[in-house]
Amino acid sequence: MKLSQAFAEQDFVITGEVGPPKGATVEEVLEGGRTMKDYVTAVNVTDNQSAVMRLGSLAVSRLLKEEGIEPVFQMVCRDRNRIALQSDLLSAEVLDIDNVLIITGDHMALGDHPGARPVFGLDSVQLLEVARGLNEGHDMEGNELEAPTDLCLGAVVSPASAQLDMQIIKLKKKVEAGAEFIQTQAVYDPVTFGEFMEKVEGLGVPIMAGIVPVKSAGMAKYMNANVSGVQVPEEIIQRMADTPKEDRKKVATEITAEFIRDIKDICQGAHIMPQGWDDIVPGAVKLAGLAD
Repeated sequence: MKLSQAFAEQDFVITGEVGPPKGATVEEVLEGGRTMKDYVTAVNVTDNQSAVMRLGSLAVSRLLKEEGIEPVFQMVCRDRNRIALQSDLLSAEVLDIDNVLIITGDHMALGDHPGARPVFGLDSVQLLEVARGLNEGHDMEGNELEAPTDLCLGAVVSPASAQLDMQIIKLKKKVEAGAEFIQTQAVYDPVTFGEFMEKVEGLGVPIMAGIVPVKSAGMAKYMNANVSGVQVPEEIIQRMADTPKEDRKKVATEITAEFIRDIKDICQGAHIMPQGWDDIVPGAVKLAGLAD
């Protein structure tokens, strides 16, 4: 199902996320999808996240589809030139993948191949325009396709960014370029998120709040210090610091559910990025009152 259709039919849409393995084994990542299947509309498949070489998003997306799990094929601009990007979008169409999330991608210096040469021949706005062109039946040079794609295109934004005005300007460009849904980077403060939603009121596309469950106080402190556009409130850090290790997943599930309840009336969905704790997704969705 296209996410655009899901937003038209559902009051609140939940998506999950899996990260392909660093290797050629797929059972664990597919099991993660199975764990979430009955509680989400779709599952994002990350594309060499953090510039770490992994199994390809396109392959895992297709395998999830074969499991009856709707994938969201993430595509970064970092690793492919414009020919390869367009080719992979055509491939997604042929492989019956309906949803594509287009992002710029982390720089190579952050990953495990720092000597690799980044491409970045297109940024996320430009690639959205190119993907929309493929849907219209032509490549980015204006050459006619034998058959167009029919992809639902998504983009991202960082509501907690220190440069929020610039984020919103770029977000509007992404929508103009063809984005049909928006997933945010991780947010933890409902007030901050609410202020962001007020600033983008009337944008005209569904927005999903991004949630990365906090596994520990140390993880939260690391994100605050090192991840741009992420700010975990001190009360969550202290709550996890006071939680025994064996209870952290339970408390992380509760925090995730509380946030969903706080924001579900001001946006159109939530995107949960469980970072390997896949069973948090069904637990949080049930605690939030969105599933039995």
